Amino acid sequence: MARSSSNARLFWPVAVTFLTTDLVTKWWAVRALAPAHTRHEVLGEWLTFTLLYNPGAAFGLHLGNWSRWIFMALTVGAVFVLTRMYRDAAEGDTLKLTSLGMILGGACGNLVDRIRSGQGVVDFIDVGIGDHRWPTFNVADVGVSCGALLLAWVLWREDRAAAVAATASDISSAH
Repeated sequence: MARSSSNARLFWPVAVTFLTTDLVTKWWAVRALAPAHTRHEVLGEWLTFTLLYNPGAAFGLHLGNWSRWIFMALTVGAVFVLTRMYRDAAEGDTLKLTSLGMILGGACGNLVDRIRSGQGVVDFIDVGIGDHRWPTFNVADVGVSCGALLLAWVLWREDRAAAVAATASDISSAH
């Protein structure tokens, strides 16, 4: 299916918004939260900002000395897949386009970090209570994670609708 201008007016602004917000907040974090590993309380201990450099991926996934290059290659591949999915999206498929834009913007935000620095991706959002903390993350991670969850739900709905349509077609052709 060809790209439409209405699809582009949704997909690209979402992607650019996540990318820009991620880059600006990381720029701020590096300047305002240094030195690394120093906890800055925002909402008590529940939400703190703590500057970290993550050489791996989300949730601390690390693949050794080649992590940076492996995740860069995977991200470039993901960009091609996401762009193809955007091009194939039905006209006005708001939820799919939003989810794809969120994932693309987030993936590109973390890719910029990997290209710029061997230290790793800048993470700084730290939530939890006491020693029970979620892995520190950034705006790009929010885009990728929430976008992936939304996309999974959208694709599940599409599969379910296709199965219902196929069943209805089978029933009507049997009569």
